[in-house]
Amino acid sequence: MSILFQKIKDNLLAVIPIVIIVMVLNFTITPIENHMLFNFFIGSLMIILGLSFFLVGVDIGITPLGSLTGSSIARKNKLWIILLSGLILGFFISIAEPGLLVLANQIDFVTSGVISSLSILIVVSVGIAVMISVGFLRIIFNLPLYKLLILLYLIIFILSLFTTPEFLAIAFDTSGATTGILAVPFILALSVGISKLKKDSKASEKDSFGLIAIASSGAIIAVMILNLFSKSINFSEEIVSNSSENISSVNSFFDLIPSILKESLFSLLPLLIMLLILQIFSFKLDIRAFRKIIFGFLYSFLGLFLFLVGVNGGFMDVGSFLGEQLSSYDNNFVVIIIGFILGIFTIIAEPAVYVLTHQIEEITSGYVKRKAVLTALSIGVGFAVALSVIRITIPGIQLWHYLLPGYVVSLIMSIFAPKLFVGIAFDAGGVATGPMTATFILAFINGIASGNENANVLIDGFGMIALVALAPIISLQILGFIFKVKSEKIGVKNNE
Repeated sequence: MSILFQKIKDNLLAVIPIVIIVMVLNFTITPIENHMLFNFFIGSLMIILGLSFFLVGVDIGITPLGSLTGSSIARKNKLWIILLSGLILGFFISIAEPGLLVLANQIDFVTSGVISSLSILIVVSVGIAVMISVGFLRIIFNLPLYKLLILLYLIIFILSLFTTPEFLAIAFDTSGATTGILAVPFILALSVGISKLKKDSKASEKDSFGLIAIASSGAIIAVMILNLFSKSINFSEEIVSNSSENISSVNSFFDLIPSILKESLFSLLPLLIMLLILQIFSFKLDIRAFRKIIFGFLYSFLGLFLFLVGVNGGFMDVGSFLGEQLSSYDNNFVVIIIGFILGIFTIIAEPAVYVLTHQIEEITSGYVKRKAVLTALSIGVGFAVALSVIRITIPGIQLWHYLLPGYVVSLIMSIFAPKLFVGIAFDAGGVATGPMTATFILAFINGIASGNENANVLIDGFGMIALVALAPIISLQILGFIFKVKSEKIGVKNNE
């Protein structure tokens, strides 16, 4: 119980800044309707409780399952088993990721079914599955992460030349959304489980990160290939205008319960089935240890349910409302600053960020502090949201104007940055775009786009997650350079 109370305290401190920002805006430039404000407060409480229960479940259920599975796969020492396991695990982890479910539904909604949520889920999950297998091979054969990432993003750059603007935004957004509240702790634990079997502890430490980054690239490539093989799709003005009506709808908590229950169950059921199968044929845990993991799943289910209801019933509506109201504000600089502040504080409340930052501190034995990583993440995401606002308010700026130079710079940095930080940085790029980012900030940006007559909601709104995924890659590699300089000053040899 003391662990749960500590989680509640941590999440309370994470969500309060967002509540304060919303209240300041409510009493100044964007008054919010009473019923929407009430839903926002209820949603905030549900998010705090939901995150707390879920993170307890992650600690005692999902993370141990991932670690046990990773160790079990590696011990088989058979290449075909490693590849097959990566494909199966990657597919079911991705298709059950709540962040991807939310984004896929929004894409379906905005395009009026032209791009169905099911097609997005299946295509992205296949891409993730293939790349997790590739990631396993990288760890087993000691392939340098930065070389593999340069190759993958070279493929992405080539494919982007043949990708339409709508699919370009969707491709990079799905990459971020698929590595969220469920996938991140499990993939990290898988990676750590396999890497710890190496005799070289330093190599194991570096190889513990990077699998999320590799998996994320699979989502981008898969959606781009879907675009190449799909028939020509015309996104009419009717669809775009219809999407702006969908953005501002207010959800009832009671109306959300049946669908959220189904989504929460759907998210965790594949992993639960996998646990039962592996327990019989591989793990053979004693009753006490097995029961503890089962309780972890129950905590995760309850937490996931409360979190998703809170986000969809409270946070998302307020985010879109604020965006719509601010889009008509005369001073664009004020809107950009608000976007920057929202980006900073929303990322702090991301549960996957919590998991990653604590795991970084634990694996590096305290060398890389959680607060340092969180600060770099927050600043990077703040700039990403601000740049998204600029892209909407200034006609002519396109998504690739940000992504192309951004990824070129980040890949060049990966050659010279400390290799531990390269893995951390690219993993953080996927982690930063969890359910809260894919709901509150996406709704905020879509609200601004829908209220701007010069913007296209489908193109200008959906590129935001891509920028949020890119920013931490650059900011955390900069942090790596800072650590490197400090180490050299005090005479400590930096381990590449």
